[in-house]
Amino acid sequence: MSDLRLRRSVLYMPGSNPRALEKAKTLPADSLILDLEDAVGPEEKELAREQVCAAARSREYGDREIIIRVNAPQTPWGEADLRCAIEARPDAILMPKVSSPAVLESIADHLEALDAPPEIKIWAMIETPAAILNIQKIAAARRDPRTRLTCFVLGTNDLAKDTWAQLVPGRVPMLPWIMFTLAAARAEGLTILDGVWNDIGDVEGCRAECRQSRDLGFDGKTLIHPNQLEPANTSFAPTEEEVRRARLVIDAFDQPENAKRGAIKVEGRMYERQHISMAKRAVVWSEAIAARGH
Repeated sequence: MSDLRLRRSVLYMPGSNPRALEKAKTLPADSLILDLEDAVGPEEKELAREQVCAAARSREYGDREIIIRVNAPQTPWGEADLRCAIEARPDAILMPKVSSPAVLESIADHLEALDAPPEIKIWAMIETPAAILNIQKIAAARRDPRTRLTCFVLGTNDLAKDTWAQLVPGRVPMLPWIMFTLAAARAEGLTILDGVWNDIGDVEGCRAECRQSRDLGFDGKTLIHPNQLEPANTSFAPTEEEVRRARLVIDAFDQPENAKRGAIKVEGRMYERQHISMAKRAVVWSEAIAARGH
């Protein structure tokens, strides 16, 4: 856990908007998705590609992780997007509409043909009914290093469009799909990010969904507006009380008298040895946030 990468807040930035790309250099986001796909109209695709790749090449975003979301290879812009993104060398390339492992295998072939640097990783949008039905096989593609797969990004808007499920508070219609996708990601050691909150005027609604995301087990949440950064950053941070209790649990199991015990009581609550890793995760998470400064 020493190499923990914070992804509490992952903000989409429209590639066609140069002011947004410039502003992103000052925002307290853990990661930035410079978008060439949904946020960009057809007539702006080529300009957006130029602007996004220039922004990524600039290396002016500090310690923020940079991801470029390209258009799918079968679209008129996909091949050029992928080539330009590889030349810009972001931390990762986000592929839309990954509905089967075959998509990742095809992308791997493209990356090899274009001699993509090995440090560029692949993130996959999970946003179709077919992806949900194939999610275990898609996650298992991580076992093949050629795919470079490291992260799932849930696309709840597209899932709602294709299934007719309603995007209601609490997301009850989608919870089975959400948890199935999350379990598949965890089984293969993938990072997983929640979908966006659409109502940019409802910050408290965003906060509630961020808290739900954390409770469900997500690493962070994708966002569409800077006013959603604070709710995400705070919701995915362990509280002072959680960190205090985590340190107590770690210290208690470190005591000589507890060396052979499988379970102990700390402040009236029972803890098993499996809770040590959970406690250490909370401490490392809090230290990483403190080091980041927001």
